[in-house]
Amino acid sequence: MAHDIVFFLAPDDDAVCAMRGRRPGPEFIEPDSAIAVWDMYFEEPSTEVPTPEQLGKRWPRWVTAPVNDGVEVFALPGRLTRALADADSTELEELAGRWTTRLRDEDGDDMTDDDLPTVLREVARLAASAVSTGGRLYSWSF
Repeated sequence: MAHDIVFFLAPDDDAVCAMRGRRPGPEFIEPDSAIAVWDMYFEEPSTEVPTPEQLGKRWPRWVTAPVNDGVEVFALPGRLTRALADADSTELEELAGRWTTRLRDEDGDDMTDDDLPTVLREVARLAASAVSTGGRLYSWSF
């Protein structure tokens, strides 16, 4: 299940396309489903784990789709970026719990070893920077 993934800021999609293939930094989670779970949580907070059908309706937009090199870049929705930027520690902990439950249900013991609450806090910090600077939040993965 481990993917190389990085969340990062950029001024716009054109800047992201120009850096295709160059890795901005490290993380290990599945970006598309993580973004969908986070987006669902902020729109409809619930303790329920979303179904694959629910997640499919929230899939993030590709800025660069995967090609033979396997590299893909997603743009986080603006509403999610703002929600993460505004989230307090309790909301981030609740979201981390929901996300962890979904990963355990899906991947069992093969779930990531990453500290998911820390990942969310860092992404929320980047989201706050994006909101304050007018930038966009993206994820790069391989």
